[in-house]
Amino acid sequence: MPKPAYNRVLLKLSGEALMGKQAYGIDEGVLADLSAEILEAASLGVQVALVVGGGNIFRGIGTGRNLGIERASADYMGMLATVINSIALQGALERVGLHTRVLSAIEMKAIAEPYIRRRALRHLEKGRVVIFAAGTGNPFFTTDTAAALRAIEIGADVILKATKVDGVYDRDPMADPGATMFQQLTYLDVLKNKLKVMDATAISLCMDNDLPIVVFNLTRKGNILKAVTGEKIGTVVHGGK
Repeated sequence: MPKPAYNRVLLKLSGEALMGKQAYGIDEGVLADLSAEILEAASLGVQVALVVGGGNIFRGIGTGRNLGIERASADYMGMLATVINSIALQGALERVGLHTRVLSAIEMKAIAEPYIRRRALRHLEKGRVVIFAAGTGNPFFTTDTAAALRAIEIGADVILKATKVDGVYDRDPMADPGATMFQQLTYLDVLKNKLKVMDATAISLCMDNDLPIVVFNLTRKGNILKAVTGEKIGTVVHGGK
């Protein structure tokens, strides 16, 4: 078995990643594949935490504006979408034999534990996969920022940012096949060039706490295991030391 490069990781998933090729919702095949890969990582002894977005169900900023809903209310609706995704992930992970806990930043005792930092740490130490739901619990913050915040709070060694492309590019690789992928970037590179890694608040949090980010392609089978074992995949964002 390969040796893990990290003891504790936070895996950030977009809600759209759960759609697969569907236009909306959650693809059962994607959940099954994702769960199998997380099981591989956890089997190495890696402590795994997850943050998932809600864009496959409701995207706060865009959808709320189209419906004439004020930003704060739309953001809360997006947080509820992340809870739906978190419960779906929990079910899929438990089907492959992993013990999980969903911790929600918005209290909803019937379906999730309230987020308490010490409780999250205890679950991780016991080998449970912890899923952080409902973002930060506050409007005007993205799930990228929630991922950075939770990763820092639990002392994660790295954020693994799963995307639909191989890494960070100088321009949109979907629109321009000639786009160039970066192997490494500093936090300042990302901020100065407005590269689409995570939002500026999340990048600033990572920079202030020297928390590296590995951006990689989730759709390539085996990439989560490669990321946790330190193989050179995707783009690494760090402090430049």
